[in-house]
Amino acid sequence: MATPIKNPFTWVEIYVDDMSRAQKFYETVLAIKMIAMQAPGDFGDLEMLSFPWEPGQGNISGALCKTNDIKPGVGGTLVYFTSEDCATETSRVEAAGGKVLQTKFQIGEHGFISVVMDTEGNSIGFHSDK
Repeated sequence: MATPIKNPFTWVEIYVDDMSRAQKFYETVLAIKMIAMQAPGDFGDLEMLSFPWEPGQGNISGALCKTNDIKPGVGGTLVYFTSEDCATETSRVEAAGGKVLQTKFQIGEHGFISVVMDTEGNSIGFHSDK
């Protein structure tokens, strides 16, 4: 019997230049409250704000990260946030200071996605089943 596929994702870091601006963007668009987080170990100037999550529930989470060592921008990793209807989060993007790159569209039997740019120049996506 084959081993069941395990979700390989555990943590996502989205790098930002302006932490308060990025925090406001993500809290507005996702209708969440970011959680203050102490950077692990000695990582110099690293600042972190965590997305909400429940330990032990099998979900992944991540954080907004600000450091002089890594900069945000287009062309890097594309992170998709789960959503009930990705059009909802997408509709909040421009008012929160971001830019809509691709409005909601169907990806065959896998649901729908939209792609936006946050206030830091990172491209991010939203995924929903409807």
